[in-house]
Amino acid sequence: MPIPWRSGAEVFAQALRERGIEPDAVRDVGAAWDAFGEFCQVEVDGIERTEDDGDGFIAEWGRWDWNDDQPSLSFGRLLAVTGTGGRDDPEWQPEYWKVELELIFPEDPAWADLDGLGHQDTGYDFDEIGAPRADALVEVRRFIESYPQLAAMWRAEPTRSELTFERAG
Repeated sequence: MPIPWRSGAEVFAQALRERGIEPDAVRDVGAAWDAFGEFCQVEVDGIERTEDDGDGFIAEWGRWDWNDDQPSLSFGRLLAVTGTGGRDDPEWQPEYWKVELELIFPEDPAWADLDGLGHQDTGYDFDEIGAPRADALVEVRRFIESYPQLAAMWRAEPTRSELTFERAG
């Protein structure tokens, strides 16, 4: 049964808690990824169709102003919300909302050159829920493991984490 789009963060938090993880105290990146994968397989009501890029996911990493330039890795799900009215307007666009778990790490020589990877994210994946999305999640994990810095971060313990649900630019 699909969940309302506004319930995304609660459903992700529930998947984390079922694994004994509090969203603001993640210590196991792999377990958080497993919860994220489960969350990405939940159907969402009130969003655009998958073929219209209504539901996608991404992994991102780097150092950003909003986290005091600390090394971070995040898992996000982007939802294109249909909204009400206005669809007849030729200028109409959906609203984009993002459920994101950001993991912050201490400085470590293993990922000191994190910014030098050239990539800062995996790009959004909009595969359908089910086997196509499961396969895409496996590919993202393989991609992350192909970079020694990210693989080391994956095995490390975050110092803090935050689960957010915000309108995406």
